[in-house]
Amino acid sequence: MAHRESESEARETASPAAEIVPGENVTDEDTAWELSPGRYLGDFLEGPRNRRFETMEVFRIAREFVRGFRAFHFLGPTVTVFGSARFTPEHQYYAMARELGGRIADAGFVTMTGGGPGIMEAANRGAKEAGGRSVGSNIVLPHEQHVNPYVDHSVDFDYFFVRKLMLLKYSQAFVILPGGFGTLDEMFETSTLIQTEKIQNFPIVLMGHEFWDPLLDFVRDTMVKLGTIDQADYDRFVVTDSPDRAIGHILKYATESYGLRWTPRPSRILREQGGK
Repeated sequence: MAHRESESEARETASPAAEIVPGENVTDEDTAWELSPGRYLGDFLEGPRNRRFETMEVFRIAREFVRGFRAFHFLGPTVTVFGSARFTPEHQYYAMARELGGRIADAGFVTMTGGGPGIMEAANRGAKEAGGRSVGSNIVLPHEQHVNPYVDHSVDFDYFFVRKLMLLKYSQAFVILPGGFGTLDEMFETSTLIQTEKIQNFPIVLMGHEFWDPLLDFVRDTMVKLGTIDQADYDRFVVTDSPDRAIGHILKYATESYGLRWTPRPSRILREQGGK
């Protein structure tokens, strides 16, 4: 919170326009603050602001989408790994993710993560050690998150929703290890997209029976029983402790659903270089 408070204090002292009234003019200094790169976007979801601020925010969001599209367009078949940023290299789940990253690389997939520490670092590390490609889609936060040293290429994002789209758009499967709110958010949001047929034939593998079984018991015994979801929604989850089984399940989907994929070609006009 200290970073967010310092931003707010600087804004208050820099200009009398810090308290914005709809319709008032905005100074160049205020606009520069709004567009400073890598800032913490603590005020973005706090209701309506001056129209000029909101318009510039749209351009910032569009710029992030373009940066992500250009960075990941030529990745090729990719598997995204999710999990907590808080597990250390001594933890069993870190070791599981590291082995998984190696299996993903051996299967010919690019390993994509959120680019941070913990499970993300472990998966990127395993992929890199196995000679595979390892990329990160990193979120800029005032604490905790930093890019791990095992990614070949990383892109920083200010907006969670832009980053989440990149992690899904360029992936053929999710492997989700134990984690916190963000990990569960990705699990259930992707499940909702499959349920509503926004995406199809997208495998979700949950690794770590001890962690996931209690949650899935609730999903089956409460949500399915009450009819808030169907049995088919529950059956889509594959739970395993085995990286080999996880990759086997993904390869089954890849063979059946992604056997033929359009391969994009770099554009000289856009100065694209293809895969990095």
